[in-house]
Amino acid sequence: MKREEILKLLDERNIPHRTVTHRAVFTIDELDAVDFSAADRAAIAKNLFIRDEKKRNYWLLSVRSDYRLDFRALRTALGSRPLSFASEDDLMRYLQLEKGHVTTFGALNDAEHLVRVLVDDSFRGHTIGIHPNDNTATVFLYADDLVSLLSSFGENVSYIRLCD
Repeated sequence: MKREEILKLLDERNIPHRTVTHRAVFTIDELDAVDFSAADRAAIAKNLFIRDEKKRNYWLLSVRSDYRLDFRALRTALGSRPLSFASEDDLMRYLQLEKGHVTTFGALNDAEHLVRVLVDDSFRGHTIGIHPNDNTATVFLYADDLVSLLSSFGENVSYIRLCD
């Protein structure tokens, strides 16, 4: 799905959201330079696409933008083999996204539902800010609405405690 399709889907499902358009940003550091309100800045998620060493399992993680992920702790929590970032080829193959466009909405492009989506539990009941599969905007919506939306498309999505 492209940006316009995602925004249309949110409207059709009556999911409250707000979109902030900005220059293209490819990293969380570049996004930090965008002039967001304090409340919006606190809601922004960092999205990571990771895999196990055998490339058998893939996860799309949404964590607080200022959180530094502990791969060893995550590996333990997932009961996984060693983890690393997925390649640009994997990102395109599974989520139809390019580098710098990683977002939880990318799961809507995973027609085979092979990627497991994990949203940090600290977002539960709160607003989350993510790209709409396009790094020139950030969509703010309730994380619970996001999880419900992805689940309605058959995505394997759940909350997990990743941030302290």
